[in-house]
Amino acid sequence: MKSRWACNRGTAAVEFAILSPIYLMFLFGMIAFGIYLGASHSVQQLASEAARLSVAGLSEAERREMALAYIASHSQGYGLVDPEKLAITVSDSPSDNSRFVVDLRYDARHLPIWNLFDGLVLPSTTIERRSTVRVGGV
Repeated sequence: MKSRWACNRGTAAVEFAILSPIYLMFLFGMIAFGIYLGASHSVQQLASEAARLSVAGLSEAERREMALAYIASHSQGYGLVDPEKLAITVSDSPSDNSRFVVDLRYDARHLPIWNLFDGLVLPSTTIERRSTVRVGGV
């Protein structure tokens, strides 16, 4: 009987069976959060580039048109961003006319992060990013 308990063949398989679900949960969680963070960064990059480009406009209407055109033409280039789910607000800042604001809101409910386990603290389903630039030099 003692020789049966001393045999350690198969212990690796038992350890793998116990630990592999935990490792897989961590792996899929990292992938899902990575996709969310990638989408968040893409939305911020899109807002920043549109704001920088709009500085060349002479009036608010021209800056607005330039920013909207940039977002429309470049949002398809970001693999994690669906242009249909972007809400765009571009205008001069209401508190300071020398600043132009590009505000993007992205509905991220379709990303795989929301399929993770219940009870996890998850970020907002709406990614909101804003970029502000000074217009008119100095």
